[in-house]
Amino acid sequence: MSTTGQHSDTATTTSATASTAQQRPLEGKVVVVTGGNSGIGEGIVREAAAQGAKVVIDYVSRPEDTEAIIRDLEASGAEAVGCQADVSRVADLEKLIATAVDTYGRLDVMVNNAGVEFGETLESLTEEKYDLLMNINLKGAVFGSKLAAAQMRTQGDGGVIINITSTHEDWPMPSDLAYCISKGGMRMLTRTAGVELGADRIRMVGVGPGAIDTPINDDDTPEETRALAAAVPLSYIGSPQEMGKVVCFAASDAASYITATTIMADGGLMQKPGAV
Repeated sequence: MSTTGQHSDTATTTSATASTAQQRPLEGKVVVVTGGNSGIGEGIVREAAAQGAKVVIDYVSRPEDTEAIIRDLEASGAEAVGCQADVSRVADLEKLIATAVDTYGRLDVMVNNAGVEFGETLESLTEEKYDLLMNINLKGAVFGSKLAAAQMRTQGDGGVIINITSTHEDWPMPSDLAYCISKGGMRMLTRTAGVELGADRIRMVGVGPGAIDTPINDDDTPEETRALAAAVPLSYIGSPQEMGKVVCFAASDAASYITATTIMADGGLMQKPGAV
């Protein structure tokens, strides 16, 4: 009896499955994004959903923005839920992880994106501003990683933790001391915890954006914007959507051998002599 038809059907099914995996590499994954209702975080949320993920959007303010994003995603057939949680508080981070597990049954990808930036030097920096920034930027990432890793260990099948750092994890910016310190701390969190978590098949990857068009830049003058774009070798300021694609690559199986390091997404800015 000929089995040619059966082989053909199997090959067609396998090809279709592979094609879907290529187009939607995060299909069925549960992704948590802190600071997910604006800027780079929103870019990550929208791209993860487009790639098939079920997304938990963390936010601390502007719930209406979160609701608008969820409506957009649901209209396109995606699944998403919001969770109001202050990443500087461990109890809120526990609530955030619990929201993912209670809603979708598990956690596959944790994106520590929430952050703030103050233009302060060593001379002008106050204890109040230092503590506020470090609690959000660094403490939030450390304990978000700790709680996510614990959940992933319980599940027993690995996972991915992504830390949104900056070119300033490596590159001094004298007008913004505490921000640079926090991103340098995230750099070492990524490398140290990334090594610790390898045995559990949990990858930890940093993504370091350069000049990106986000609400942080709303106060820039047109002249400042043009000067910044001119400093980038690719001659333009990046978008949250582009950062979303980089993060989703790092979260996908295409990056399965990448851990304990940072992917710089800066248009070549750091390599240009005298760029800033």
